[in-house]
Amino acid sequence: MSAHDHTDDDPFDRHEEGTATRVTAPMQSFTRQQATTGGLILLGGLLVVFGLPLIAL
Repeated sequence: MSAHDHTDDDPFDRHEEGTATRVTAPMQSFTRQQATTGGLILLGGLLVVFGLPLIAL
């Protein structure tokens, strides 16, 4: 019996069988622009998290 075999009929635990072409996020390629945007957002978040408390001192 595998982890996907279910004996109960839970309507919220359904999955599509024809998902062989589905690609998950870690496998998707991304552009340099998307990586730069993510890096800038990370930098802004770190400045807010660590910079504001240092200014408040």
